[in-house]
Amino acid sequence: MFEAVVERLIDPSARGLAEALSRAVGDGAIEGGTKLPPVRQVAAELRLSPSTVNAAWQLLRRAGTIRTDGRRGTVVATPGSGGPGRYRAALRRTSGFGLDLSTGVPDPALLPPIPALRGLSPAPTSYLDEPVLPELAALLRDRWPYPAERLAVFDGAMDAIDQVASALLRLGDLAVVENPCFPPLLDLLEVLGVPVIGVGTDAEGMLPDQLAAALARRPAAVFLQPRALNPTGASWSPTRAASLAAVLTPHPSVYVVEDDSAGDLASGPLCSIGTHLPRQTVHVRSFSKSHGPDLRLAAVSGPATILDPILERRLLGQGWTSRLLQHLLLTLLTDPASVTAVRAARDEYALRRRLITTGLRDSGIDLPPGEGINIWLPVADEQAALLSLASAGIGAAAGTAFTVGPGTPHLRVTVGLVASDHAAIAARLARASQHVSPAIPR
Repeated sequence: MFEAVVERLIDPSARGLAEALSRAVGDGAIEGGTKLPPVRQVAAELRLSPSTVNAAWQLLRRAGTIRTDGRRGTVVATPGSGGPGRYRAALRRTSGFGLDLSTGVPDPALLPPIPALRGLSPAPTSYLDEPVLPELAALLRDRWPYPAERLAVFDGAMDAIDQVASALLRLGDLAVVENPCFPPLLDLLEVLGVPVIGVGTDAEGMLPDQLAAALARRPAAVFLQPRALNPTGASWSPTRAASLAAVLTPHPSVYVVEDDSAGDLASGPLCSIGTHLPRQTVHVRSFSKSHGPDLRLAAVSGPATILDPILERRLLGQGWTSRLLQHLLLTLLTDPASVTAVRAARDEYALRRRLITTGLRDSGIDLPPGEGINIWLPVADEQAALLSLASAGIGAAAGTAFTVGPGTPHLRVTVGLVASDHAAIAARLARASQHVSPAIPR
């Protein structure tokens, strides 16, 4: 291992050592899972000070190149391996970022205040009450993009997608996903034994012609994000939704699962393939980003043939999603102060995104239009860009966790968390995007 690092070590500094080891990993000279020797041993072998090696290891941990693995000590991570938990592995960091833009979470300062529980209406107390509060169901139906045959509430979007995917898919089935897409979906499908077909996207989401080609391989389901695609921020136009529906129409046995994770933070029109193909569509609406991740609520619509068996099976487990939390959601969706707070957050996120993308454009990086709290930043070298940002105390997420198969290097950056110094942060992101590890002298 030391030989591979020595061959690539140009600058005997912490940054230089971090880049040398990162290059060795990227070149395949050091494999993922390799245990690193103690810091003092590395320092002695490379004739560096232990403090230099320790600082290099800190940079590599922040960049996600190495990680602590219990009793095994420090090991080389396996970026983009695709195994279960790839998203959490991609986000695994030590503390110390002054600005962590890797997380994909909303800004806590922009969430609506939670009303006192004593101010809520009394919640049902019987096991036999309706699983969905009638008042909440009525409100959701009024705001749904198409008439819902069945409406349910689950414990968050991924809980809903997990239960729907488990009901629809069998071992060996194929599923179509956006490329790039949300990594936990890839983790879930891998656990279910479902291979995926990645379909490219543009500023309006999944490309219809590529979807048509994927459907020729006879998948069982298509998973889509209608608004603020995580990570790119793409949102459908009504025309794009209609085009996707037209491609799906000749395939009535293929189900569509829509994950509207942006919810009330999206400013674009709420489009759904369910408007055109209601008997094939399951639509999931999350309230985590708009009203709080710990609310853990998502509303789901779908055909009775899909949802009824899931809900019957659910009665043998958790039975229903907390009606107390449903009461809280109903209050948040109707209370004037909460509604105003969510609208203000939506506008603030849009402003933050616009300021960062404008700064990037001034540096020669022109991103496609989009919305939401994330941007998909093209970079020359993912590991080099992560190291560059880590040295400035900024965290980001490696793009390999979000892509299906080989792809061009990117970082997902949660710009919704950038509350100030937008021009400076944009300039730092632009510099990191161009950073590459120095060439090794021949």
